[in-house]
Amino acid sequence: MSEPASISSGIAQRYATAIFEISRDNKDLGSLEAGVDALAAALDDSADLRDLIQSPVYSRDAQGKAMAALADKMSLPVVLKNSLGLMAEKRRLFVLPQLIAQLRDLIAAEKGEVTAEVTSAKALTKTQETKLSKVLSAQVGKDVKLNTAVDESLIGGLIVKVGSKMIDTSVKSKLSALQNAMKEVG
Repeated sequence: MSEPASISSGIAQRYATAIFEISRDNKDLGSLEAGVDALAAALDDSADLRDLIQSPVYSRDAQGKAMAALADKMSLPVVLKNSLGLMAEKRRLFVLPQLIAQLRDLIAAEKGEVTAEVTSAKALTKTQETKLSKVLSAQVGKDVKLNTAVDESLIGGLIVKVGSKMIDTSVKSKLSALQNAMKEVG
């Protein structure tokens, strides 16, 4: 891991641990999870928000006011709102994507869940997601929550990552393996 990525990860881990422990002590993990999901969706949907947290052009005060307004509008839990304000004050908003990932991991661990990253050529239907989740749960022995993404370059099939394991059944990887085999023959 590069040094800046390691520093960002460390910063995010400290904030995530504090937010998580406060929410757990207050028995408020449900609203924290909803707030984290809402914040992640806002970050995915808004280029302006991504620019706000990354750009050094915005002052600490402007970032703080924007995050407070966003937190109020989204009805984020108080601990999350206050943490976002502190992060803006300390110029640490750039770690927000890592913070979200860390919080999701902590919440999932508390609930006994594992997150599987699933990439498919086409969007999965609810039925497909349910079946895949059940199959993975049986394999892993824990509840499995799916994070799905679409990559049309896969042509067909899936790439599933659960923890350190990866299963690649995509047509793209099979064609690549066939291409490599053909190079060795010829």
